[in-house]
Amino acid sequence: MTGTGLVALAGRRFLRHRVAVGALAVLAVLVAAALAAPIVEAVLGVSAEDVDLFARFEPPSAAHPLGTDELGRDVLARLLYGGRVSLAVGLVAAVAAAALGTVIGLVAGYYGGRLDAVLMRTTDGVIALPLLPLLIVLAALDLGKLGLPEAVVQSENVSLFRIIVIVALVGWTVVARLVRGTALALRERPFVEAARAQGATGFRIMTRHILPNLASPIIVATTLAAGNVILLESVLSFLGLGIQPPTPSWGNLLTNAQELIWQAPALAFYPGTLIFVTVIAFNFLGDGLRDALDPRALDRWG
Repeated sequence: MTGTGLVALAGRRFLRHRVAVGALAVLAVLVAAALAAPIVEAVLGVSAEDVDLFARFEPPSAAHPLGTDELGRDVLARLLYGGRVSLAVGLVAAVAAAALGTVIGLVAGYYGGRLDAVLMRTTDGVIALPLLPLLIVLAALDLGKLGLPEAVVQSENVSLFRIIVIVALVGWTVVARLVRGTALALRERPFVEAARAQGATGFRIMTRHILPNLASPIIVATTLAAGNVILLESVLSFLGLGIQPPTPSWGNLLTNAQELIWQAPALAFYPGTLIFVTVIAFNFLGDGLRDALDPRALDRWG
C-alpha cells in the first residue's frame, strides 16, 4: 500500500474512534475560544486586565457571562487568555521536548556503540531524577544570577519561556528511548543498507530514510506529553513558581482562587475544570492516534 493510502486508512480508522474524534473536537473548540479572546472582549466591552473594585464577585450576567473575580475583572476573558498561555506552554514544550528526544534517540539508535551507551545512560539519569522537585528547583532559580540580560529577566513573558525551556529539558526522555529502539531496528533494514551502499551519509540516512518511519510514534508521544505538560505547568503556577501575574494561566488562576474557595468557589471551578478537560482530551486523542497509526494494524488492513 502506498504512503497516501496508508494515511487515508489511518484517517478512516481514527474517525471510527469516536472518543478520540470527540477529544479532538473539544481541543479545537478550546483553541478557537482562546484565540478569539480579543473578539470576546470587544463584543462584551470588557478587558481581562481592567480592575473595578465596585464590581467584585458579581454573578454571571449579560455583561460578564461568568461573573467577575476579587478585583472586578471579567472571569471569562481571563480564562480565555489563560487558555492561550496554558495551551501554548503544553503544545510548544511538548514539541520542543519531542524534537530534542528525537535527535538524541535517532543519533543513539543509528550509530550505536559507545555513543549510544553514553546517551542512554544520560537518559536513564534524567529519568531517575524526581521530576516535580526538580521542576520546582529549576523554576525557583534567580535568572538574574545566571548572567542573562536585565531586559530578559524583567520581561513580562520570561516565566512563560522559562517553563517551556525547563519542561523541554526534562521531558525528552520518553521520546528518546522510543526513537532509539525503533532506529536500532530500522538501521538494519534493506532500504537503509541500500542507501548506505550508494554512499549516503549518516545524516541523510537518518533524516530521509529512518526519521519518516518514526513519524507515527513521535506524533503519538507528543500528543500524550502535551496533556502532561499542561498539568505540570498548572502545578508549578499553583505553587507560585510557574507563569507569574499579571499574565494569566489556568494554574495561577487556581492559585488566586484558593483563598476564596468558600466565598467564590466558581473562581476555582472554572480553571480546574478546563485543566481536567484539556488533559483528558489530549490523552484520549493520543490513544486514538496510537490505534490509528499502529503499523501492525495498518498492515492487517492492507
